[in-house]
Amino acid sequence: MDTGKDKRPVRVTIANQTFTLITAGDDREVLELANRVDELIAGIAKRSANADTSRLAILACLHLADRLNSVEQEMKSMRDRVEARAKRFQGLLDQVID
Repeated sequence: MDTGKDKRPVRVTIANQTFTLITAGDDREVLELANRVDELIAGIAKRSANADTSRLAILACLHLADRLNSVEQEMKSMRDRVEARAKRFQGLLDQVID
C-alpha cells in the first residue's frame, strides 16, 4: 500500500557498524530504534566477555524476541478480558431490551 511518502535512506550505527536503511517512516524514530538496539548490544557486550558481534546480535535478538512474546501475551490477555466484558455488556443490554 502506498502511503504517499517517499522512501529515503537513513544512516544508523549499531555495534560500531554503519547501516543505510530505507524508510518511508519518521527518520527520528528509525534513529531512536537503532540507538536502542545499539544500547542493548552494548549492555550485553559489557556482561559477555570475548563475545563477537554476531553472538551479541543473536543475544540481542533473543532478548527482543522475549520482550515481544511478553507483549503479545499481555495483548492476548487484554483482548480476552475485553471480549469477556463485551459479552457481559451484550447480555445486560439484551436483558434491558427484553
